[in-house]
Amino acid sequence: MIEVKGLVKTYGNKRAVDGVSFTVRPGDILGFLGPNGAGKSTTMKMITGYLRPDAGTATVAGIDVAKDPVAVKSRIGYLPESAPAYGEMTVVEFLNFIGEVRGFRAAATRREKVERALALTHLESVRRQAIETLSKGYKQRVGFAQALLHEPPCLVLDEPTDGLDPNQKNEVRSLIKSMAADRAVILSTHILEEVDAICNRIIVISSGKVVVDETPDAFRARKPGARLDAIFRDLTSADA
Repeated sequence: MIEVKGLVKTYGNKRAVDGVSFTVRPGDILGFLGPNGAGKSTTMKMITGYLRPDAGTATVAGIDVAKDPVAVKSRIGYLPESAPAYGEMTVVEFLNFIGEVRGFRAAATRREKVERALALTHLESVRRQAIETLSKGYKQRVGFAQALLHEPPCLVLDEPTDGLDPNQKNEVRSLIKSMAADRAVILSTHILEEVDAICNRIIVISSGKVVVDETPDAFRARKPGARLDAIFRDLTSADA
């Protein structure tokens, strides 16, 4: 569903992403890990068509992102870091706007999509509230709702539980797991407990390069009995 080959992105003298390659199949929930500045968000932006790579390719459902970014975006639900939205809009106004942008011109169809997204992300109680007045956790849910609105086959989620309380995190994790049966999911996170809870694959990126691509069980087996965060620190500090 998602195939990345040799992606490279350079800013000045810094190579932020350095030959990253991996695939994500339907049913995969890929935990994308790395320290700050490792290249995770840059890689995600290239996959979703928001940044053009200097070299390499990314394809989504067989479509090359560089050649047809609009078609790719129609097949991806993207939650960027910090969930940007128009703060002066109410939640329902913003989701209706996203529905129009996504091509749902018929009011009945758009209403159905919006109501489904509100229900899945438990936003009904704040549907008429201006986004700028919401807590960080609710703003994050609005971002998640817009990513789910068009029921895409691929989800690219950059820190989807950031700012949520423990109960909200569990709700979002359950939602991701329930939606992953026939979807490809890339989940960037710094919470290793989250990877343990929902991911069936782990990629660790450090200094712009993939240093691990394996299952959570294989990751744990690197140092039996060690905590995941200790293994992660060892890998990324050694690569740096």
